Amino acid sequence: MRNRISLAVTIFLLAACTVSFAQTLTSLTNQPPDGASIGFVLTDGTVLYQGNNMSDWWKLTPDKKGSYLNGTWKQMASLPSGYVPLYFASAVLADGRVIIEGGEYNNLNFVLTNLGAIYDPKSNKWTPVNPPKGWNYIGDSPCVVLPDGRFVVGDKLTKQMAALDPSTLKWTALSSKGKSDFDAEEGWSLLADGSVLTYDVKNAPHSERYIPKQGKWVSAGSTIVDLHVPHTGGCISYPGGCYNPPGEVGPGILRPDGTLLATGAASNGGNGPGHTAVYNTSTGKWAVGPDFPNGDNAGDSYAALLTNGNVLVLGESGTLYEFNGTTMKAGPNVGAGYSSLIVLPTGEVIVAGSALYTSKGTYSSTWAPVITSVPSSVTRGSTYKISGQQFNGLSQAAAFGDELETATNYPLVRITNNATGHVFYAKTHDHSTMGVATGTATVFTNFDVPAKMETGASKLVVVANGIPSKAVSITVN
Repeated sequence: MRNRISLAVTIFLLAACTVSFAQTLTSLTNQPPDGASIGFVLTDGTVLYQGNNMSDWWKLTPDKKGSYLNGTWKQMASLPSGYVPLYFASAVLADGRVIIEGGEYNNLNFVLTNLGAIYDPKSNKWTPVNPPKGWNYIGDSPCVVLPDGRFVVGDKLTKQMAALDPSTLKWTALSSKGKSDFDAEEGWSLLADGSVLTYDVKNAPHSERYIPKQGKWVSAGSTIVDLHVPHTGGCISYPGGCYNPPGEVGPGILRPDGTLLATGAASNGGNGPGHTAVYNTSTGKWAVGPDFPNGDNAGDSYAALLTNGNVLVLGESGTLYEFNGTTMKAGPNVGAGYSSLIVLPTGEVIVAGSALYTSKGTYSSTWAPVITSVPSSVTRGSTYKISGQQFNGLSQAAAFGDELETATNYPLVRITNNATGHVFYAKTHDHSTMGVATGTATVFTNFDVPAKMETGASKLVVVANGIPSKAVSITVN
């Protein structure tokens, strides 16, 4: 819940790149024409962004060498008439479409709208999606895509949950048995066992897990430190009545070692630094993490998983921090505002659609996808199946305090022509799973060879959360 409307008009306080840190932040050659609030990595390697006008959407396409730094922008289809949302539930689905549901604001009016829409990149069209039966309000609700591909949303004002079947666009009510508090302002993090972890806002410092197969929530214990800052503004009126916000927390990111960093909003009623806590998914125990430096916090902000295993967190001050499992180190400042952080297929993190963040260090080979089966020869314009392991990465790799989810735990297929070095992404779709850290289990996806890509000897990799597999040789006909 925000007391002011921010349209992510971040002003970068550096010209091209920061060199005083191990990290670098480099402005895109071509800036987004209407700014960029929230974005999604599509399964064809492009990035879809909502513009600051909120009804307009833009696509960033990398250049022939695969560079997003030198990428170009193109305006895409606008949302259905009457739906101009700000702060909503969202996800990229296994079939490659993008869904957004609800909105804290619609046309800049605080209404907790129950409108929704789904975007098909193939047809460049948004189609309205009806809300779950009986849901008059959705607003800025928590959401998650389960391993089986269902898109689950929590009712902001109650404990209700509903799952959308992407193939039918029909909602099914889910049991929220055992839920400790209502769903408002909390984030949902998918774990390797298929359960969903949240640290409560209303009932802080309690945490809990949703077990899909059992249809119930179970306690995950205390986060030890308080990660939420209470709301002190009292009742906020909306068309359906009065909403009393429980406060805010920060984003949570699952790391390759199986621990999850949970970040906090300002402590001590807003007068102290944000705390952090670390959840060990193997033991089910919480430990206290480091406080944010300089009195900063991550309330209602973004975080992303870097390919080196560190977590990049945007502080309320605009400072970017890296958490390495032990310490929280301050890096460049990008200016205060809601600057989304998304891991690109190159391993860089795009900040507010305007700059690329890189950090030293690299990934372990054990984190990378593994290709076990793919045709040695493919034809332009045709669809093929590719199989292997860990195609979805070890984490959702992106999070916000509650809504605005931009997870990238799905496989991308990148093909590089040997002769020219030109890079092409083959649109992936209908992945066998949307789980994370799937280990040695065999998984697969389908990919469409671009009709206009270059032919000849090429190298193909599967990319998950910016980490590529070993390349395999293919021939494009």
